[in-house]
Amino acid sequence: MALNFTINTSNPPIGALLAAEHVKGSVQVSVEEGKDTRLDVSDAIHFHDANSISRYLARVAPALGLYGANMMEQTEVDHWLEFSAQRLCGQPGLAAALGELDKALSLRTFLVGHGVTLADLSVWASLKGHGEWQGQSKSFAHVSRWFFFLSSQVPFTAVGNKYAKKNPPMSKSNSDEKKQDVGKFVDLPGAEMGKVVVRFPPEASGYLHIGHAKAALLNQHYQVTFKGKLIMRFDDTNPEKEKEDFEKVILEDVAMLQIHPDQFTYTSDHFPTIMRFAEQLLSEGKAYIDNTPPEQMKQEREQRAESKCRNNTVEQNMKMWTAMKAGTEFGQTCCMRAKMDMSSNNGCMRDPTLYRCKNTPHPRTGSTYKVYPTYDFACPIVDSLEGVTHALRTTEYHDRDEQFYWIIEALRLRKPYIWEYARLNLNNTVLSKRKLTWFVDQGYVDGWDDPRFPTVRGVLRRGMTVEGLKQFIAAQGGSRSVVNMEWDKIWAFNKKVIDPVAPRFTALSSSYVVPVSVAEAAEEMKEVAKHPKNAEVGMKEVWYGPRVLVEGADAETFSEGETVTFINWGNLIITKINKGSDGKVVSMEARLNLDNKDFKKTTKITWLAETNSAPLLPTICINYQPLISKPVITKDDDFKEFINKNSKLEEKMLGDPCLKNLKKGDVIQLQRRGFYICDQPYEPVSPNSCKESPCVLLYIPDGHVKEMPTAGSKDKSKSQASSNAAASSKAAPASSPAPASASAGDLFSSIIAQGETVRQLKTAKAPKEEVDKAVQQLLSLKAQFKQQTGLDYKPGMAPPTTATATPAMSTDTASCPFTRVTQQGEVVRKLKAEGAPKDQVDAAVKQLLALKVEYKQATGQDYKPGAAPVQKAPAPAQAPAPAPTPAPAPAPVHSSPSPAPAAGLYEKVAEQGEMVRKLKVAKAPKDQVDAAVKQLLALKAEYKQQTGQDYKPGQAPTSPAQTQSSSPSTNSSPQVQQLLSQVSQQGELVRKLKSEKAPKEQVDQAVKTLLDLKSQYKTLTGEDYKPVAAAGASGGEDKNRKERENKSEKQGGGGGGKKGKGDKGNQGKEASGGAGGSGEGQGPKKQTRLGLEAKKEENLADWYSQVITKAEMIEYYDVSGCYVLRPWSFSIWESIKEFFDREIKKLGVENCYFPMFVSQAALEKEKSHIEDFAPEVAWVTRSGKTELAEPIAVRPTSETVMYPAYAKWVQSHRDLPIKLNQWCNVVRWEFKHPQPFLRTREFLWQEGHTAFATKEEAAEEVLQILDLYARVYEELMAIPVVKGRKTEKEKFAGGDYTTTVEAFISASGRAIQGATSHHLGQNFAKMFEIMFEDPKRPGEKQLAFQNSWGITTRTIGVLTMVHGDNMGLVLPPRVACLQVVIIPCGVTASLSEQDREALMAQCSKYNSRLLQADVRVKTDVRDNYSPGWKFNHWELKGVPIRLEVGPKDMQQRQCVAVRRDTGAKVTIPEAEVEKKLVAMLEDIQNNLFKKASDDLKSNMLAVDTMEQFQKELDQGKIVQIPFCGGIECEDWIKKITAKDQDLEPGAPSMGAKSLCIPFSPLKTLQPGQMCVSGKEAAQYYTLFGRSY
Repeated sequence: MALNFTINTSNPPIGALLAAEHVKGSVQVSVEEGKDTRLDVSDAIHFHDANSISRYLARVAPALGLYGANMMEQTEVDHWLEFSAQRLCGQPGLAAALGELDKALSLRTFLVGHGVTLADLSVWASLKGHGEWQGQSKSFAHVSRWFFFLSSQVPFTAVGNKYAKKNPPMSKSNSDEKKQDVGKFVDLPGAEMGKVVVRFPPEASGYLHIGHAKAALLNQHYQVTFKGKLIMRFDDTNPEKEKEDFEKVILEDVAMLQIHPDQFTYTSDHFPTIMRFAEQLLSEGKAYIDNTPPEQMKQEREQRAESKCRNNTVEQNMKMWTAMKAGTEFGQTCCMRAKMDMSSNNGCMRDPTLYRCKNTPHPRTGSTYKVYPTYDFACPIVDSLEGVTHALRTTEYHDRDEQFYWIIEALRLRKPYIWEYARLNLNNTVLSKRKLTWFVDQGYVDGWDDPRFPTVRGVLRRGMTVEGLKQFIAAQGGSRSVVNMEWDKIWAFNKKVIDPVAPRFTALSSSYVVPVSVAEAAEEMKEVAKHPKNAEVGMKEVWYGPRVLVEGADAETFSEGETVTFINWGNLIITKINKGSDGKVVSMEARLNLDNKDFKKTTKITWLAETNSAPLLPTICINYQPLISKPVITKDDDFKEFINKNSKLEEKMLGDPCLKNLKKGDVIQLQRRGFYICDQPYEPVSPNSCKESPCVLLYIPDGHVKEMPTAGSKDKSKSQASSNAAASSKAAPASSPAPASASAGDLFSSIIAQGETVRQLKTAKAPKEEVDKAVQQLLSLKAQFKQQTGLDYKPGMAPPTTATATPAMSTDTASCPFTRVTQQGEVVRKLKAEGAPKDQVDAAVKQLLALKVEYKQATGQDYKPGAAPVQKAPAPAQAPAPAPTPAPAPAPVHSSPSPAPAAGLYEKVAEQGEMVRKLKVAKAPKDQVDAAVKQLLALKAEYKQQTGQDYKPGQAPTSPAQTQSSSPSTNSSPQVQQLLSQVSQQGELVRKLKSEKAPKEQVDQAVKTLLDLKSQYKTLTGEDYKPVAAAGASGGEDKNRKERENKSEKQGGGGGGKKGKGDKGNQGKEASGGAGGSGEGQGPKKQTRLGLEAKKEENLADWYSQVITKAEMIEYYDVSGCYVLRPWSFSIWESIKEFFDREIKKLGVENCYFPMFVSQAALEKEKSHIEDFAPEVAWVTRSGKTELAEPIAVRPTSETVMYPAYAKWVQSHRDLPIKLNQWCNVVRWEFKHPQPFLRTREFLWQEGHTAFATKEEAAEEVLQILDLYARVYEELMAIPVVKGRKTEKEKFAGGDYTTTVEAFISASGRAIQGATSHHLGQNFAKMFEIMFEDPKRPGEKQLAFQNSWGITTRTIGVLTMVHGDNMGLVLPPRVACLQVVIIPCGVTASLSEQDREALMAQCSKYNSRLLQADVRVKTDVRDNYSPGWKFNHWELKGVPIRLEVGPKDMQQRQCVAVRRDTGAKVTIPEAEVEKKLVAMLEDIQNNLFKKASDDLKSNMLAVDTMEQFQKELDQGKIVQIPFCGGIECEDWIKKITAKDQDLEPGAPSMGAKSLCIPFSPLKTLQPGQMCVSGKEAAQYYTLFGRSY
């Protein structure tokens, strides 16, 4: 793929040029000089912004890692790209930015990761071109070191020397050079420069809202782009809605948006012409007058029934039309309708109304007319008359397009082109003028400029700048993706505009202020900068004195002796805190510590001096919430039911004295609160009212997802995690501020960044609404991505390149399936090498497998590395054509058809066939499929005409570029063709003789003949013979490999193990067979990497992924977070199920099954229960294409499904207890890092639900079940567990208490919840009215006591992690699908058929005897795999014992048993096989349990201090600590112990959480012992650790 990069030499984009220099070895980029900087990807796709160009170049060469190795690094790269653009490019005053950069580079060689990335390129380029850098470089040692190190590297030297001299000195005038990334504006079809006419037609019935602003700005964009004409036309067809006042305000709104129409018109200007056209339709019989009552007419249109008036004569119609024009009583019952098509599926074509009667005077024409055209009739006529070439309309008008063109054609008018774009939909907002007018009329808002309104004036009053609004609208572009957007987007754009210039002030909440006495402070005034980063904003006065005020919320967090930073003053030490009887702080004393300049670990607070010299200003801060409480109002919703009655929140403040100088409309920032706009300036005491008017400030949202601004730090420890996560979302690429219209590449980046934000919010347990908003935004981005690319976004997929949007030519490597597989394989290898997140690797592997399937469909053979596709001309970039060879007969070359066009046609047919398949799979409209099929048939016909043969998949035309077949010159030679045939036949003969085990001399003779024929072929053609389907090793190599294997196999006797060992060295790398190869078939061998390629101790995530796939436990699925459980893992679950089912039935539990669907009402009945599960609930909202009346949930758990039935069944105490259990699946649609078995969206479990008459019975059962769960782990799976009770924070939502068994995985240093047994108390019984009549108190109702308990397929993942080793899975015998595998050894060519049969009979005998002894056993008799391969295979699958039987073993009446857990080999006499193996299996079970128990004991300990706890935790241990049990304290522990780095690639960083309160703690709590936090008394020793 060749890219054309044009640069503006007067201001070259150094960063983008560096990116081009780095990728030139991987991508063909031509750099040319021109007027504008741009990267041309194709005719339709161009990039102008330097950062966008850099991003694109990095993405088309992913192997270089310029955009980071993983999503976290990509986010960091985006941050530095934004930093270079906003903080360095053309910005005066570099010191602050360089300080930040110096800090980041203090311990790093590169800005991101361990190599050069776009971050280094862009920041280096910005400094290189900045005039102030050279003068300040010595002051920043780390930046200077980094800069000059990069400057010495070849790419930087080359680009710097060539272009830096042409770069003019940076000045303020350059600061605006960087173009903003804007949305995708699609070129108008048929548009010609200077001839485009567009129009903006608002109705003068209300103020403009931002939806109108988008329409106006889109039209202006095309007017400017094509140097055309913009008409602003008032649609005044309805006199009842028209108000002249609105015309004036609309013109003002348009002026505010800096839109300058070329012409102003009114639809009413054309009333006479429109009426003449209407009468023309009547006279031509294309319209009629209808007096059917409106309701009946509506029903007839719905039923597709024709009106009784439809067949009126022209005379009747004209008579009724006259009555309408006169406005008579009869005329007012009539309307004019177009005679279109009453049977149409499009309702807009069922005879729509063209004219209606209105007696209301028109603002412009007065009473001249009594009839007025509808907008749908007038619009096409006026568009045509006014010369409009392109009518831009939102997609909601799509159904009316057919009607538009019918009117144009019926009246024989010039046809404008309709171009659709998506309307702007904002959550919690109505944009309908009718609804907005209702709000104004009902007094819910102050007027059309109310800050809660989406009108242009409303958002401007709330603090939106015109520039911010324009940037937001421009970023939407001309996309047709219909999505609902959050308001956060628009405000985030605005913040970029106001943040650099908004002065900083202070205000304190007057509801709770605390005076601080600073005795040594003198009353004085100093001037400080209004903006710490922009001196141009000016200076402000700050007063200091002996008495200052601080926020009460801040004061409550202080402790005596603490150093606190008072912003704009310095450090003060709190010496005394005085509290009132209610515990609130009344006053404080402090002393100055201004010499202490260490502000890193101090609390920063705002304050104001209380002095008569500058009295504090009375201020009111207003924060507005959405008027509508529901995010999306559907057509069936009544918006009046969702009005937020408390959408205006006021807070009285004590303001900075400087606020008295604010004017209306001034935008400021109140420190630690946010941005505000002055809505009403402060006014001193009025002589009329004798009162002063406070300064009124309106809060300006800044795009952060938070409820409202606050300055208090009372909840700072709780909210810090969520605020950090929210802040991280700002690191999303600035190049795609509006994903609705961004390029696919930018959308891809936005999705990755937003996905990371969602994960961080969930990890931080941010508020639900905050998470929901982030998730909704993520889904919106994915929908836009699919709209633009036609692909579902999948984690790990290769970033989309715009080249995929256009069909690639046959010479393009991207179009070659072989190339795509090779490239994707490289992506997978790179991801694995870099330790990328598992889900990312899995998705890339899945894509690789899909490409291999596509390759096989296209070529008819499996993809094999290094073997070019059969009969397929490889792309030149992959395999250049061989040099010309001497040909004895060159003439036929010229007479043969040119193969290049045929190859191109072949590719086109293949691509079109794939398109047809995709359309059919997607159930596209029939006409679309038909058109694609028609094109496919045309291509096939063209192919046949050119090649003389039918197109066949996988059989490409012969071309000179083929490397696997003979050259063109030899293809046409009969002599060569005959020789080719002979070689092929002789090769087949050799293979046949070998497979039939013919005598050696016969095989040798055939091989000799084959080699002679190949020699003749080389003499004739000048090149070696290569089979047409060259795939892998030749027969000779295969033979040599087999001989090596056979030599390493044992020949019998006790030495079998030795031979197996000798085999292992090669088996892991060259072993053949599929990923598992457990099938009994004897198909051809495949080259795979059977063994594990990752070590458990080095890369646990990769090791785990490889074990579960290579051991054939799971298969990945195309829905993220869902997996196929293969028989090998499912048998483990069956063993658990069999044991547990048997045991609970002894307790009287019965099995049942309840539906998987839950109604919304039932699910939400227990509030605390659903709140905990809400983010994970999957909802069914549609049946086919029909929206369900109410969404239905897929069960996340079954309490709310089962308990309504319990309420019916329980009437008397005799109906209790109810003890039911079900084995089923549940769905929890969590967005965390998914891991098979451990954390999946769907999993299998059992859930028991019981109800009792007394609490004692219920409490007894809770522990009985817990003991059974402990037995499952310890007796079946040989995994020790810790039994205990969950803390209040971690208990089951809605329950009284939760008991648990916790396991430990030492490889990761993390614990994992094994199973839980909950006592629900009477909470659910109360909600679902599960009541019975108390026998002790007749007539009184008593609530039942309930339990629920469950264990899941997570157990399989725990087993894998605990017991597995670097050779694969290790299965405890009691849950192993196979306990013993018998492998016959020594089966070689020299072994006689009689001995072979005897060996197989002996293996079969052992098999039968072990089966009779209840041992699960299998004999592996596959003869297409060597014993060494089988040893590795079954070791990988974790079979406890391998039994080796060879000819010498038979002679000595013995066999060799190899233990999987220790690798020990034991020779067993034939007669004692059952006895010895049964005992060995039991010993393996006990040994695995002992080993895991010792591991747990050495990694679990008790400590008493936070310091010891942190130390042991960081060493990967779980720790019992004294704990008070408080939720806030647990949050604090989690926060304080959070690690900076990821525990596993892709896994979230995490702090320690409580695992359980052990029933048998390691230490006894001492009287008066304190919690590790030191704040409260400890209640018990609690087990804490990092956890899955």
